[in-house]
Amino acid sequence: MFNLLPKDTVFFDLFEKIAGHVVTAAKQMQRLAQEFPRIEGAIQLIRNEEHAADELAHTALDRLDRTFITPFDREDIHALIGELDDIVDEIDALCKRIPLFHVKSMMPQFIKQTEVLLSATQAVERAVKQLRKTRKLSELSEMLIEVHRLESVGDDNHHAAMSELFSGSTDTLDVIKWKEILDYIENAIDGCEDVGNTLERIVLKNG
Repeated sequence: MFNLLPKDTVFFDLFEKIAGHVVTAAKQMQRLAQEFPRIEGAIQLIRNEEHAADELAHTALDRLDRTFITPFDREDIHALIGELDDIVDEIDALCKRIPLFHVKSMMPQFIKQTEVLLSATQAVERAVKQLRKTRKLSELSEMLIEVHRLESVGDDNHHAAMSELFSGSTDTLDVIKWKEILDYIENAIDGCEDVGNTLERIVLKNG
């Protein structure tokens, strides 16, 4: 009987809109790194994306609280919303550190990580859009495998950057600054994998 009741498909709109803000924030992060030291425009746009994603997340959670029939388990909806929003939050926190720490130049490894982050968010967005159409893991597997691959690439880049940072050739203050910055972008990339894991769990439970 309950299965015959209509489910609220607006959640899919909200997932996709938040995922769009995730990708746009990652694009601006890459732009910031590539156009440094011209960073003011990118920072402002990232902050705008963070505010917009937050508003959508609040809207989605409020709707979750008021909706009787949901597309899939409430805890999975809650997790997906939170994890998507967390990625934008990490990017926003990261971009604020660049002027706060008076960064003088970009580490090449960091620029490389912004490329990995953008690719990972784009794969996440594709997977989120596919969720509306299917509950078959096989139809999301290409995107999810790509997210996992990029997370592994991000790990390797992070380890290499940390190794160089602590090699003794970098000023101590710069080590402190860049360790935190690199950790933030690593967290954002890891966040993409978290979303991928949640999407995988959703389709396995509902396929």
